[in-house]
Amino acid sequence: MLRIPDSRIEYFIGEDVPYIDLTCEVLGMGAARGEAEFFTREACVLAGVSIAARIAEQLGCEAVRPRCRVDGDRLEAGEAFFALRGSAADLHAAWKVCLNVFDHLSAVATKTRAMVDAAHSTNPRCEVLTTRKSMPGVKDLLTSAVMAGGAFPHRLGLSETVLVFEQHLEFMGGFDAFIEHLPEIKARCIEKKLFVEASAEQARALARQSATGQGVDGIQLDKIPVSELAALVSDLREADPRLTLIAAGGINPENAGAYAATGVDGLATTAPFSAKPLDMSARMRQVVQ
Repeated sequence: MLRIPDSRIEYFIGEDVPYIDLTCEVLGMGAARGEAEFFTREACVLAGVSIAARIAEQLGCEAVRPRCRVDGDRLEAGEAFFALRGSAADLHAAWKVCLNVFDHLSAVATKTRAMVDAAHSTNPRCEVLTTRKSMPGVKDLLTSAVMAGGAFPHRLGLSETVLVFEQHLEFMGGFDAFIEHLPEIKARCIEKKLFVEASAEQARALARQSATGQGVDGIQLDKIPVSELAALVSDLREADPRLTLIAAGGINPENAGAYAATGVDGLATTAPFSAKPLDMSARMRQVVQ
């Protein structure tokens, strides 16, 4: 499970409830006891349960565990998935913060799962990997959602994985100069793997160099049409079967299966991050003690 510190939970609450719930104060009904039940109007893959539970508990509510589903569960339209008990004031404070977590993260998890299912249907060994091109400030939430959907984070930041882009090569004298210095670059990686984003021609050159034992560990094949990718993957595997091959650029739920079928090891994508929030809601009832 992804670690999210208490300070983040408090921040989520503070955005929506900075001081008081003015409506509950004016109505004078905050002390009444009740229950809140969250449900979805759309079929989906659920995400955000552990985060919502911590938000609710921080606000003084109690999650009704037997009535709470878990991240990654598939839900049908109309199905309830999360229940809370507490005072009316606490339930209303938790309501929209939890709901926003659920409908945004479940949307990402649902789109992710569609891509994972499509990829695995044609290549069970091909994983969906989400890139670091996400909205700043919510990487932890989005990462938890894609994992609930069955994918993995491709690269959470610049401090993990050596991944060389065209922009890096600009400062190294170009691709040929990079190939020339590959042995010494590889030596500096020590326990880290070395990946390069490459065109088809560059990928073939990298595979030939890799076959000598002084090359890269993997190649990210950028924006290569799926109609050309299978032949390229075959060529690269023939040159060095140890290479990890990742397809990237324009991969979405509609074409994930076709890209996976080319034989790549992974699909790097930003598509899940653009998922439209789901239609979810909550109903409340007073509990007379």
